[in-house]
Amino acid sequence: MTVSDVTTSPTDAERFQHILQVQRAAYLRDGAPSLAARRNDLARFKAALIARRTAIEEAIDTDFGHRSRHETAFMEIVGVVQGIEYLQRNLRRFMRPTRRHIELLLRFGSNRIEYQPLGVVGVISPWNYPVNLSLMPVVTAIAAGNRVMLKPSKLTPATNKVLASMLAELFPPEQVTMVNGDGSAFSGLPFDHLVFTGSTEVGRAVMKAASDNLVPVTLELGGKSPTIVAKGHVTDQAVADIVFGKLLSGGQTCIAPDYALVHESEIDTFITAYDRLVKAAYPDGPTSDDYTSIVNDKEYQNLTGLLDDARTHGARIIEVGHRPHEATNRPHTLAPPVVLGVTDDMRIAHQEIFGPILPIFGYRTIDDAIDYVNARPRPLALYYFGDDGPDRRKVLDRTTSGNVTINGTLMHVAQDDLPFGGVGASGMGKYHGIEGFRTLSHPKGIYTQGRFNATRLLRAPFNKRTETLLNFFLR
Repeated sequence: MTVSDVTTSPTDAERFQHILQVQRAAYLRDGAPSLAARRNDLARFKAALIARRTAIEEAIDTDFGHRSRHETAFMEIVGVVQGIEYLQRNLRRFMRPTRRHIELLLRFGSNRIEYQPLGVVGVISPWNYPVNLSLMPVVTAIAAGNRVMLKPSKLTPATNKVLASMLAELFPPEQVTMVNGDGSAFSGLPFDHLVFTGSTEVGRAVMKAASDNLVPVTLELGGKSPTIVAKGHVTDQAVADIVFGKLLSGGQTCIAPDYALVHESEIDTFITAYDRLVKAAYPDGPTSDDYTSIVNDKEYQNLTGLLDDARTHGARIIEVGHRPHEATNRPHTLAPPVVLGVTDDMRIAHQEIFGPILPIFGYRTIDDAIDYVNARPRPLALYYFGDDGPDRRKVLDRTTSGNVTINGTLMHVAQDDLPFGGVGASGMGKYHGIEGFRTLSHPKGIYTQGRFNATRLLRAPFNKRTETLLNFFLR
């Protein structure tokens, strides 16, 4: 299989439709793969991914201009490998039919749920984690017994080339195929399920296109994920975790802390600690080997535009970390600032930042912090630093987000037994965990009627015995 260079919409639509027809015909011909076949596919997938570690690190570095190889290995490769291992360990249990309660009228029969593959699953993946966010939906779909069509972002061509080669070696095109081309044509295909990861704006368009064919969708979007630091908890450990979550991959993470809510009496303390811990994490500033560049000039200009707009409207921009020189030989590298005095008339207050810029807001009471979060669209993630007390419980009970990490950042996404997904404007549907397997499966309910059942007494012609039986059940 090779990735086509054809980009005209009609040709892409025809090409995609043909691949879909081939995969659906193969599914109908061969049926659901066995447990052994699925485990074998997952094992080969894992081995192929590990074998290509260096190639993947180099490809992503090329696509980003500079991307820390440690970040790539940890967040991209290790994340998928652990996800595969989780599915391998639990697949027998996931596939096992489950018994369900039988109604009294039919007590001599039985009920069960069998999890059946949906058929052909489409996956549209983004550029920011071009391996993890492409392959985790693919391996989940394979574990659920489906065929898969993957369309990655065009912004990561070097990575796409490595993935296309790997998938072509692992699977025949009627099982797994990777394509490039028109996203609108792809999202308009009559898949059995469509998984999209990307921006909320594009997610709306994908869902609209899928609705023409009544295709169910899983949308993994984004939003402005808040970090709430409880009063008295501006510690080095807490701030270091925020530095990690905010600056990993240059802030280009859909669940990165978008902004911090800090008690108004501790903002200066927080900024001092943040500056010191950014310097410790990146001793050479933006030129550190582990500091990642912004993916392209468009995204870089958007981020500098957010800062310019905030500055114009009166915000205070504070530089943090070592800054040996602003002009680096790496393109699109943005040193990490914090922003104070953000107001609602600034773009940075509403737009997902997706970069190394951290707005900081002060609050007086935990209720103020909760109200600020709740006045905005529901985020993909929320982070809380503080003791297990009434304030933490109040934050958990009164805010709604996709997932939460307490006293840390990002790592809920690494918990394979937790579902991952958004809510409201940050998405719908889940993958990871048993929820991911079930999202990409059809839970077929099966009732086996017993030789004896009371409904035979409720058939015409009705008589006095029928009325007595009805009165019994309606007592």
